[in-house]
Amino acid sequence: MPSETDTGATASLDTDGTETGPRAGPRHVAIIMDGNGRWAQARGRPRLFGHHAGARRVREVVECCPALGVKYLTIFAFSTENWKRTQVEVAGLMSLFRRYISKEMKALAAKNVRVRFIGDRVRLDTKLINLMDALERETACNDGTHLTIALNYGGRDEVARATKRLAQDVANGSLDPADVDEETLPRYLDTHVLPDPDLVIRTSGEARISNFLLWQSAYAEYEFIDTLWPDFTAEELATLCQSYGRRDRRFGAVRK
Repeated sequence: MPSETDTGATASLDTDGTETGPRAGPRHVAIIMDGNGRWAQARGRPRLFGHHAGARRVREVVECCPALGVKYLTIFAFSTENWKRTQVEVAGLMSLFRRYISKEMKALAAKNVRVRFIGDRVRLDTKLINLMDALERETACNDGTHLTIALNYGGRDEVARATKRLAQDVANGSLDPADVDEETLPRYLDTHVLPDPDLVIRTSGEARISNFLLWQSAYAEYEFIDTLWPDFTAEELATLCQSYGRRDRRFGAVRK
């Protein structure tokens, strides 16, 4: 049976019981936190009740990452398409983000978590942006779990914004078009300081990626699970990480 190494990787055993080497778990996990509204409606409560429950779940998941060997955690908090929801829900979410950053996230910062935000800030209010900036500064020297929060984020929008910046560098002569290849664009993405995700999880039973990390997740492993986000647990994340460690990732090659 598998044995756990001190790095959080899973070591496989040969047929004679000897270890054949560690199977590393995911270093970077990205989560599409879906199902808050349905969770609340199933309890006869408004959708915002579910969003608050989902926000509380984030801390538990972040705190279990070191034990699982997960160095980077990226969560999808609000998409560029979520502005289409009712004004009441959007206003409630923005209020939740402000409250969460100013209070709940302080506890994570004290636990050596480094926090970053990705997404287009143009439509966000000044108070929220100031809180985001302050939290990034406050945690900039932390070297524990790297928590990235995608807020007003869309994968296509990110690529479009990155392409504009790349085009500007071509126009001003700092980038030669002949040098542009698939290694160039990632330097202009919001996630340019992060490794690509190894494992992408979506809760709530929906089997789609919803415009999340489109470029970065080209070779990620996916898990679509039925659990609604407020019910997601550290134990379930551990199980998914163990499942990832058993997968044969070939990146387009043929295993000999």
